[in-house]
Amino acid sequence: MTTYLPKYAQAAVPRYTSYPPATQFHEGVGGREYQSWLGEIDAGDTLSLYVHIPFCQTLCWYCGCHTTVPNSSERALDYVEALKTEIMRVGKHVSRSAKVVHLHFGGGTPNYLPPETLAEIIEGLMEQFSFSAETEISIEVDPRSLSREHIKTLTRYGKVRVSMGVQDVSSDVQQLINRIQSFDLVRVVVDQLREAGVDSINMDLMYGLPGQSVDHVRKSASMAASLEPDRFAVFGYAHVPWFKKHQRAIDEALLPEGQERMDQAEAARGTLIEHGYEPIGIDHFAKPDDPLFKAYRDGHLRRNFQGYTVDPASALIGFGASSIGSFEEGYIQNEPHIGKYKEALGRGELPVARGVMVSEADRRTRAVIERLMCDFEVDLQEMTDGVRCGTSTYLLVMSALEPLRKDGLVDIDQLVVRATQKGRPYIRNIAACFDMGLGQGEQRFSRVV
Repeated sequence: MTTYLPKYAQAAVPRYTSYPPATQFHEGVGGREYQSWLGEIDAGDTLSLYVHIPFCQTLCWYCGCHTTVPNSSERALDYVEALKTEIMRVGKHVSRSAKVVHLHFGGGTPNYLPPETLAEIIEGLMEQFSFSAETEISIEVDPRSLSREHIKTLTRYGKVRVSMGVQDVSSDVQQLINRIQSFDLVRVVVDQLREAGVDSINMDLMYGLPGQSVDHVRKSASMAASLEPDRFAVFGYAHVPWFKKHQRAIDEALLPEGQERMDQAEAARGTLIEHGYEPIGIDHFAKPDDPLFKAYRDGHLRRNFQGYTVDPASALIGFGASSIGSFEEGYIQNEPHIGKYKEALGRGELPVARGVMVSEADRRTRAVIERLMCDFEVDLQEMTDGVRCGTSTYLLVMSALEPLRKDGLVDIDQLVVRATQKGRPYIRNIAACFDMGLGQGEQRFSRVV
C-alpha cells in the first residue's frame, strides 16, 4: 500500500508538463518572439504539430480542457476557417526542410468535426509542412460520436493512434459527471478501429470522481484492460471550479478525499499491472512491447503538454485557440477566447496571447525536472555538465529537499537525487524543490493526489 501523507498529497504544485509552467506565462512575450522562434527552426529539426479543436457535443462536468458546446455547426466551421488561416500564416515562417514526425489533434472533441473537415485540416498542414510516411497522426476521440467515416478518413493519411476517454464504466458515476457512455459502445469502437487497421489505441481512466469508490475504479480498469489497448493514462480528477465554472455542477460532498483518493489510484495501478501493463511515470501504463515502455526502460522517455511521450521533435507548434507551442527559446500560448483568436487572425497577426522566455538556467532546471518526472531520479552532475547553476540555488534546492529526505521520500547520494518507492507518488513534490519560481505571484494548481 502507498503511504498517504496529507502534507504532500494535498499540496498544490504544477504537473510539470513544461518548465517554466504555464502559470508563469505573461503578455510580455507575444507574436514578435513567436515569429522569431519559428524562423530559428533549422532544416535538420523535427516538428510536432498540435491542433486544438475546442468543441464538444455535450460538456462533461469533470473536464478541465478549453472547450465549449457550440450552438450551431456554423460556429465550428468558422473556427476551422480561422484555423486554416493560422496554419498558412505560421507555415510561411518555418523551413520546409524541417520534418513533421507527429501530428496530434486534441480538444475538446476533434471528432466533433465532420470527417471531411478533419481531412481539410490535415491536407492544409501537409501543404505547409513536410510530412513523411512515418509521421504518426494521433487524435483524442469521444467514442460516442466517432463514426466509421472518421476512422476511414484518418487512416488515409498514414499511421494513426487513437486515444479515447473511458473514465469510469459504471452508470451511477457516469450520471454524476454527465458522461453517459456504455461499455458496449467502447468495445464496438475498438473493434471498428482494429478492423480499419488502427492498432495503436490509448485509453484514459480517472479516479477521484464524485460517487466513485475503489470498487468502481478496479472494475473500470479491469473491463478496459480486457479490450487490450496499448496504453493507459490514469488521471486524478482535479476539482478547480474557480477555473472551470461547469465543475460547480459536481456535488463536492460526493468527492472522495484523502486516503480514499490514494486507494483509488492504487486500485487502478494494481489492476492494470495484474493485466500485464507496465507502470510509467506518475500516471501512464503500457504493454511491455510498447515504444513508450521501451523509452522509459532505456531512459529516453519525454514529457510535454500531452503527458509522457516518445515524441522526439525539436519543437512543438500549436494551432488553434489556447494551444501552446514549445521551442528551445521559450513557450507561447494562443489566445484561449475563440472570438479574440479569430480577431487576431483577421488583423493579420499571429494569435498569441502570452508566453515566456526560457533562460539557460531554466533549461537546466527543465532538464532536471523532466528526468525526475520520467525516471524518478536525476544525476545533477550529468544534467548540468558539472555546473551547479550557482551555489546559492544549489543550497536552496538541497534545503527544500531535506524535509522530504527526512520523511523517506527521497535519497540524496552526492549529486544523485532519487525518489524512494515511498516517494514516487510524490515526485511532483520532489520536482517542485527545483522550481525557484514556485510561489511567486498568484498560482493555483491541482493537488498531487
